Amino acid sequence: MPRLPAPLTLPDAARDRRTGGQDPGDPAHPAAGGRSRLPGFLRRPGGSPLRRGESVTAWAFIAPAVLIILGLSIVPVGWSFLLSFQADDLVTPSRWVGLDNYRALRLDPHFGQAVRNTLLYTALYVPLSIGLGLALALVLNRRIRFVGLYRTLIFVPFVISATAQGVLFSFILDPEFGAANSVLHTLGISPQGFLSDPGQALLVLVAISLWSGTGFCVVVHLAALQDVEPSLIEAARLDGAGRWHLLRHVKLPALTPVSVFLLVWQTLNALQVFDLVYVTTKGGPLGSTTVIVYFIWEQAFKNFTAGYGAAAAYVLAVALGVVTVGMRLVRRRSARSVRPAPVEGAAT
Repeated sequence: MPRLPAPLTLPDAARDRRTGGQDPGDPAHPAAGGRSRLPGFLRRPGGSPLRRGESVTAWAFIAPAVLIILGLSIVPVGWSFLLSFQADDLVTPSRWVGLDNYRALRLDPHFGQAVRNTLLYTALYVPLSIGLGLALALVLNRRIRFVGLYRTLIFVPFVISATAQGVLFSFILDPEFGAANSVLHTLGISPQGFLSDPGQALLVLVAISLWSGTGFCVVVHLAALQDVEPSLIEAARLDGAGRWHLLRHVKLPALTPVSVFLLVWQTLNALQVFDLVYVTTKGGPLGSTTVIVYFIWEQAFKNFTAGYGAAAAYVLAVALGVVTVGMRLVRRRSARSVRPAPVEGAAT
């Protein structure tokens, strides 16, 4: 039987020049069918000077952003956490007091009032904004004349800053010279206190927030409604489903993930409301509009009890964390419930 010729082999130096110093058995090598190099943490240390230069250039570009993030977020969070265990007026040296600030918060009636006002504001604003947004989105999801104009007019208040809203409605709702009382006088209704009335001030703030915040819910709901499969709607109509059944059994289940997102978003915004309160009422009258964030600002920068204000801020942070985790669990459970079941007998 004739012998086969021996395979031609290259010296090590020549093979290294042709393969770039890589083993042809390496999955990342082109000869092995690889399309990309191994990631940096899997390659051997001591890369080429070109790659080291690229890394230095990349870090030079991202270093300013990293420093800004560290300086404006991470460092202040850690510093305020330590500050919550101290008595500090931001002028004299601080004094360690342990958990005394948190114990004082539990017994402080002003903090309790701020918590109640915040919860009431949240309980009114969140469901009303989501409900009104859904109703308006259902109306604007039809082919009606000037629908683009209507959508724009509803969304415009959302882009107006809370400070501008506060200044605008402070003039409109002024008890003596405001346009609102002038209209009420024309209709034969007695003038109202609005923002100067302890019984009305918080409700007026909720109404102002609804005027500006509902537009965001409308846009999100409208986008989700337009993403519903037309085939599902047509199939339901062929089965004899009316508008109510179509809304309840087709559209609302498709809007569940979006509704959970809006619930989280609006709740977090409501718990952190500050600008509107600061511009319009400054927590008054008689503390009827003092919310948690305004209470924190008042303690830290008005009463110069920074440690006490930091403790209140961390109570709010824990509450926001609990709300976020809870809503995420609800969203995950709702996503599992709407996930289609596997078809039996499908080919494997």
